[in-house]
Amino acid sequence: MRFPTPLIEGRLVRRYKRFLADVELEDGAVVTVHCANPGSMLGLAEPGMRVLLSRSDNTARKLPLSWELVEAGGRLVGINTALPNRLVEEALREGRVAPLAGHDGIRREVAYGRQSRVDFLLTGEGRPNTYVEVKNVHFSRAPGLAEFPDSVTARGARHLDELCAMVAAGQRAVMVYLVQRCDCATFAICRDLDPAYALAFDRARAAGVEMLAYGCRISTQEIALADPIPVVL
Repeated sequence: MRFPTPLIEGRLVRRYKRFLADVELEDGAVVTVHCANPGSMLGLAEPGMRVLLSRSDNTARKLPLSWELVEAGGRLVGINTALPNRLVEEALREGRVAPLAGHDGIRREVAYGRQSRVDFLLTGEGRPNTYVEVKNVHFSRAPGLAEFPDSVTARGARHLDELCAMVAAGQRAVMVYLVQRCDCATFAICRDLDPAYALAFDRARAAGVEMLAYGCRISTQEIALADPIPVVL
């Protein structure tokens, strides 16, 4: 996925109210930008960090600038949680997710389970329905290791239980962890920050939910799904 217009560079002043951030631009102006990330963003929201912003051409938007990337440890990290589904859909339609290739139908946001909508429902003749959830990952505490979640996520645990129910009903269920960084070679569940999610992950894996993790190629021009990375159990 290419950014439609050149990104704008700045330095983070502060992130607040979850979806807002103040950024100092190169000309010294301080602007408020949209931060499409409800998580804690541990290690990625320190004042002074170099950030890159996109500009919307929607004149009705109150905040025309959106925070897309941050530089951490000399590498670019994607923080926009609205992008992973778009990146995965692009890769699915191009057949670049090998374990999920060969499906004729790709539907988004399909109601399933008790009160959920699955990110993707893949269908194909002679195949079980495949329910695919996507989670954004950008947390890293150790070199080369990406972790999820970076804060408690009861919603995420519920999604794992919903996928378990699909497997019990004879369907296929897959969780895709998309790591919006290019400096991580492995992925693991962050058990200390959310033990309940870790237990839900273990239940889901034991029930037959497939766990996949993919890295990303990131530049100031584009973000794209890259190679699979091992899930450390």
